[in-house]
Amino acid sequence: MTFAAFLAFAGLSLFAAVSPGPAVLMAARTGLTEGFRTGMMLAMGIGAGAVFWAAAAMFGLNLVFAVAPWALWVLKIGGAAYLLWMAWGLWRHAAEPFQTEDSRPLPRSAGSAFRLGLFTQLANPKPAVMFSAIFLGTVPQGTAPWIYAALLAVVFLNETIWNTIVARIFSLEKTRAGYISLKTVIDRAFGGMLALLGIKIAAT
Repeated sequence: MTFAAFLAFAGLSLFAAVSPGPAVLMAARTGLTEGFRTGMMLAMGIGAGAVFWAAAAMFGLNLVFAVAPWALWVLKIGGAAYLLWMAWGLWRHAAEPFQTEDSRPLPRSAGSAFRLGLFTQLANPKPAVMFSAIFLGTVPQGTAPWIYAALLAVVFLNETIWNTIVARIFSLEKTRAGYISLKTVIDRAFGGMLALLGIKIAAT
């Protein structure tokens, strides 16, 4: 694999990371409501989920979907159901007051944040198809295993760093103050966007 092809892969995977979707949305809300550290752990979970889909693409999951379309359908319906369940929770609790000593709810544990990021990313099977296209377009057959490992590391870093930046921006005091004053509207907006993403995943 040439260095130019490696850079092309890195650029395409970065584009995939910054594209708006459930993971970016969850990173924004977690940073907003639970702070930067929790958001960073969630971002690492998102990165791990992206590595799972990239590795699946590397080993031919897209071929499985082509041979057995029902497998992709099952993943899409399951993922959409998970996102809709999260959306309903946000909508249902949107009107509850933001009550803690420091005006921020008690952050979830690092492990819980990591799992939330992981499951949010796994709920969207589209990255498997996207990574399949990226691998086919940039990675030649016969590439050394250590290069594949480096490519997966690039996927993890792109997803983790980008979603950490998103969490950081939304964890800033000024952003949080605006959230406190508009909690019901913002939570329902987040919930509505998650629901729309879930429906889109199921329908396309």
